[in-house]
Amino acid sequence: MDRISKPVFDGASPGPVGPSPACLEAHLKTLYALSQYSPHVFASPLGPFYIGNRHAYVPRFMFFGPRASDESWRLSFLAGFDHRDLRASQALLALAGRLAEDAEAGHGLNLSFFPLVDAAGLFLGEPDRSLASANWSRPGLPEIELLELDARRRAYHGFVRVETAGAGSREIDVCVRGAEPNADFPDMDLITSDETDGLPVQFAYEAGHGFGDGPLSAAEDLPFSPFELTIRVPSEWTGEAYRHAVTTLLARFLKRYRAFQAYGQNL
Repeated sequence: MDRISKPVFDGASPGPVGPSPACLEAHLKTLYALSQYSPHVFASPLGPFYIGNRHAYVPRFMFFGPRASDESWRLSFLAGFDHRDLRASQALLALAGRLAEDAEAGHGLNLSFFPLVDAAGLFLGEPDRSLASANWSRPGLPEIELLELDARRRAYHGFVRVETAGAGSREIDVCVRGAEPNADFPDMDLITSDETDGLPVQFAYEAGHGFGDGPLSAAEDLPFSPFELTIRVPSEWTGEAYRHAVTTLLARFLKRYRAFQAYGQNL
């Protein structure tokens, strides 16, 4: 998965917000169909959840790489926090599909993909509810409640969020939060310039505890302190540039994470 041609980015050119809802639903159906016979990718939606007398599910795809086990470190990938911009959803579905075709690229990994957090927005027509900035320790939003419950059950070692940056951003923002060396994680960088080579990236790091949004806001209820890696792509990028950048970066990240996991398990 690391042999990916270098894309040509046109960050200054305005592009479409991304695939239409119908295209995304078709992409979801394709991955659901693939999971019917794949030995490594499984569809396991969260829910149902209800708004009034209507209900929907949060799509989830689980990937178990070759030689994955209960001891494998677990990662949760999250995208589609706003149904009005489905580019991050498309990119995450593309990554899951590629892993299904090249399972060795995820050797030993245990991954959960949530390509559409804003399920009520797409399937039930709910307005934007700022899901990306929601506090997971304060119930109220049905999708967040399901994700928080899943996080406690699955005990993820880390969360990877894919979002769209605010207007005016011309670089990919890569932010690592809460990653502190401990018994589970050796003193290694989660992501470096090697993984971002060829991509216009700006790094940020936030240490500490007590975050007010995202999965780490519920970290006190988890078995140990996970890390969070957030990738924000410029809003002006076309859907194709957006998808290529995210899948390239995350494919390289997973390659590094495999080595990271192997090192940690041999400490």
